[in-house]
Formats: sequence, structure tokens, C-alpha cells
Amino acid sequence: MTPTTVQPTYTQPGTIQLRPRVVQFFIDNWPLLTLDLCGYTCAGMDGMPFMGLLLWLSVTVSLVLAYRFIYLKRMVYRITSEQLIYEHGVIIRSSDYVELYRVVDFAERSNLLQQICGLKTVSVYSGDRTTPRLDIIGVGINENLVPIIRERVEQNKRRKGIYEITNR
Repeated sequence: MTPTTVQPTYTQPGTIQLRPRVVQFFIDNWPLLTLDLCGYTCAGMDGMPFMGLLLWLSVTVSLVLAYRFIYLKRMVYRITSEQLIYEHGVIIRSSDYVELYRVVDFAERSNLLQQICGLKTVSVYSGDRTTPRLDIIGVGINENLVPIIRERVEQNKRRKGIYEITNR
């Protein structure tokens, strides 16, 4: 496999916009999806006790799943020249901002289902009090997101005159 670069959507010059892939919804919610399908199947069987209750529970789970799907589809990660912005929410929209000069570390992880689907989660660790860790979910496994963010972090640290001092 040859690593590829991120295929971003540009909103302003230099701004990268990312959204989680739809398959991430199925990875995150497969237990509920399975339970919901089983609930509808059992509620449709003749002579099944508590058919009404099963149908009501399945409809409720379907509504929860629909909300989670809409939530995932409305998630946006923006990487500007100075900030990492995470916009999320359905009814109430929120934006979390991480100043890039505060970023201290990165991690990439991929569970078994993500590996099968070619996805990963990139974690960005920062000295920010409100958002010490920001997970960018549903990123393509071949997208080189960390080097792009790292380069912007270093540019911001140089521009602001911030130097890291370690005690080893």
C-alpha cells in the first residue's frame, strides 16, 4: 500500500475540512443495529409474546440510530493555519477549538472493524484545558493527516516563539 495524502475540501485558502466516513456509523453502532433488526424480526412473528413491546422498543432504537447517523453526518473537522476546529451537534451545534501551538502529541489507532473498512482514528493531544484530546474519527487509513497537522503545529510554534524544553 502506498500512503496517499488527504483529499481535503477547502473552505478558505489553506483550510482542510474533513468529515467522518459513513461506514464509521456502522462500525460504532453495529450492536444496536443488530439488536434493532432482531427486534423488528421478532415483533413480526405470529404468536410472539410481547409483540407490541418489541415493536415499540425497536422503533425507539431506530430513532436513536437515526439521531446518531445525523450527528455523524454533521460532524466537521477543520484544520486552519492556526486552529483545529471540531463542529458537532444536531439540535444544538457546538464548536471546539484547539490552538495548534498547544498540540503536544498525536496517536493513530484502528480497531478490527476499522481495519477491515480501511479507517482509523487520529487523536490529537494538546495543552488545552477544555479539549486535551480531540479524536478525528473515520479517517481513511491511507490518509497522512498527522504529518500535515504536525507541520502546521511547528509553523505556529515557530511563529509564536514557543520552544519545547524536555527534562530527560
